[in-house]
Amino acid sequence: MDTIIRDARKEDMPAVLELIKELAAFEKEPDAVITTVETLEKEGFGEHPLFHVFVAEVDGRIEGMALVYYRFSTWKGRTLHLEDLIVREEKRGTGLGNQLYRKVIEYAKEQGLKRVEWVVLDWNTHAIDFYKRSGANILEGWYTVQMDENGITNYVETAR
Repeated sequence: MDTIIRDARKEDMPAVLELIKELAAFEKEPDAVITTVETLEKEGFGEHPLFHVFVAEVDGRIEGMALVYYRFSTWKGRTLHLEDLIVREEKRGTGLGNQLYRKVIEYAKEQGLKRVEWVVLDWNTHAIDFYKRSGANILEGWYTVQMDENGITNYVETAR
């Protein structure tokens, strides 16, 4: 198996979108993805890219990806957020996920960052156990808070 972990290119975005959709299905939200290849190309490869993607290519086919972007912590300064790390179902257990994870952590170290953070679903015990073994801290007592498009609209319209 010839494996390469590399920076994604614009022409990789159709495969990246396939992986995003596969992750959504794995996370029991198969209809939640509304982003498009065009959006990924524009936002990731424009004049001011909003994210960076690493891909795992096996025998010439993209089988996994990790999408990251910078955040700013008032306590730590610039940090890295790992939005998604996904390996195609048939390639899970081959070490591709570990290679992508390592690439993300190495990238953060190369950038001189003080923290990498991400979210993991509480039922994904396999991932949680992996993260703990890698030395990551699972923060208990913190909740991920989101407001969807309807919530944004409702809040803006009613909070005047």
